[in-house]
Amino acid sequence: MYRLSAKDQELVDNLRKNVANIAVFYHQSHGYHWNLIGTDFQEYHALFETIYSDVYESLDPMAENCRKAGGEAPYTLKDFLSLTSLTEREVKSYDAHTLTTNLFEDNRVVLNDLISLFKIANEQNEQGVANFVAERIDMHQKWQWQLGSSLGKTDVTE
Repeated sequence: MYRLSAKDQELVDNLRKNVANIAVFYHQSHGYHWNLIGTDFQEYHALFETIYSDVYESLDPMAENCRKAGGEAPYTLKDFLSLTSLTEREVKSYDAHTLTTNLFEDNRVVLNDLISLFKIANEQNEQGVANFVAERIDMHQKWQWQLGSSLGKTDVTE
């Protein structure tokens, strides 16, 4: 790779963090889909599948934006875990409430990092990146609303 300016490096670093966030969030939501138990199994099993499928579809375009910006896209599990803003949780119960709460909290982290990336992309007039990230923000806001509503939250921005 060639040497990036500080401005370009800021964009690449944020893209790399978001690739890692998406990869970790995907694995987490897919794992929750597999291990969910309880009376509301079918409802949450389907919700988690919808979320992980959407998130997975965004992983490749996010990594490609990282490459287009001049950076290397992370791909190893070690890279994902070192770059992500998410922390690995020890899950003590696979009931729907616990898993939905975890996804709700982690989606908020992903959403906040996407919003930061959007601001950087706009400041640098990287409209292709900004447009893609704006669509991802919209989807994660949808997941925040649906997960929060499932938990009975009236303020899903908390």
